[in-house]
Amino acid sequence: MVSGSSLTMIGTPGRLYGSFKIELIGSTLPGEPDPPVVLHYNVRLLGDKATEEPVIVQNTWSPTAEWGPEVRCPTVKEYTNTERVDGFEMCKVNATRQEKRLFSDNEKNVYNITQRSLRMKKNEELKNAFPFKQGFLAISILRIGAEGMHMVVDGKHITSFSYRSNLEPWLISNVRISGDINLFTVIGSGLPTSEEIGSITDPKMLKAPHIASHTSVDLFIGVVSTANNFKRRMAVRRTWMQYEGVRSGRVVVRFFVGLHKNEVVNDELWNEAETYEDIQILPFVDYYGLITWKTIAICIYGTDALSARYVMKTDDDAFVRVDSILSAIKKINITNGLFYGRINTDSGPHRNIESKWYITTEEWKEEKYPPWAHGPGYVVSHDIAKAVHEQHKSGSLKMFKLEDVAMGIWINDMKKGGVEVKYVSEDNVIIEGCKENYVVAHYQEPRDMHCLWEKLLETQRPLCCK
Repeated sequence: MVSGSSLTMIGTPGRLYGSFKIELIGSTLPGEPDPPVVLHYNVRLLGDKATEEPVIVQNTWSPTAEWGPEVRCPTVKEYTNTERVDGFEMCKVNATRQEKRLFSDNEKNVYNITQRSLRMKKNEELKNAFPFKQGFLAISILRIGAEGMHMVVDGKHITSFSYRSNLEPWLISNVRISGDINLFTVIGSGLPTSEEIGSITDPKMLKAPHIASHTSVDLFIGVVSTANNFKRRMAVRRTWMQYEGVRSGRVVVRFFVGLHKNEVVNDELWNEAETYEDIQILPFVDYYGLITWKTIAICIYGTDALSARYVMKTDDDAFVRVDSILSAIKKINITNGLFYGRINTDSGPHRNIESKWYITTEEWKEEKYPPWAHGPGYVVSHDIAKAVHEQHKSGSLKMFKLEDVAMGIWINDMKKGGVEVKYVSEDNVIIEGCKENYVVAHYQEPRDMHCLWEKLLETQRPLCCK
């Protein structure tokens, strides 16, 4: 299951012992005897050892971590959970049973409440009453969000549960419902093969357009991604990959993804690549230090497979205004030696060993880097990308683990070798978040990508969502 998927269950809790559970089961991982439980959703209408009132208990299980900490709804009175998941409260009910919603005359006299305030209190109790009742039909929808899973019962949000480490929805391969419940219907929707989310209903609109051999490609965009980032790639496909330039084939977009150590994830990746035809799977297991190899692969693809006039590198959490990029390179009108992006001309290596960007003196001995462009979005002309390709093939390309700095180093070496390099800086490549008039907006979650796209369609202006 993926963000946007849902599971609809229509059934009646039984009158025998009033407990049932819904479990989302993952695929068995290599080397582990049993499959993980991505979500254990246990409805206990007659309470349990901790309470006599009805309660919903959520949890996860895996062979290595076993059971995690329980999340109970309603929570105990001494503890109020203010955490939100995708903007929703984690628990939106109390333990009130529907048959216990009357107020005594004594209560009215003691608190001297008016009939109006009494009705308001009663309505609030009804609103937040426990959603399941023995012998009464319930329509439950379990939705998969960006940050967690949400249960809606009879149209009301009831619970939310955050994803836990290594137990994400793409692992789910089976649903198990058991206990004292009479099920009538169970329906799954919005699965990866379905394209019902958002305004795009035709799967062909999400598949990479066919590129004929004679097609003139103005811009190739290589998107760095990882195997388990399916929801980010889907957000890109549904948003800025719908620009007319991309759909027409003038701009070609491909994801560059390494393998995962989990065989199940790799199987899903292969299926995704066959479905959308926009993924280049690279022959190594992904980790951060290999991003430079992906940049080289982007240069190879853009100059060898396509022979694009310009080659761009970006990330799967970056929103790219393709029309603005095309307009900018057309206005610049430089066909050779172009390096366009947010150029940094005054930075040096991090010498703090605890830094993510730590560089030893053996890796780079100088105190300053040559000019480089921030990784969320930069463009080079065909000749520069081709030179990267050729130098890699000959074994003369200096490898450096920070890919954006690496490109700056390579281009600086080309400049020393006689290439006339034109550095064009673009301040509207926003490297953290979003600002109005952005050309590229980095660190965008899938829901943010959709919001930015909708604002562009509605206003024809590059406005931010937050």
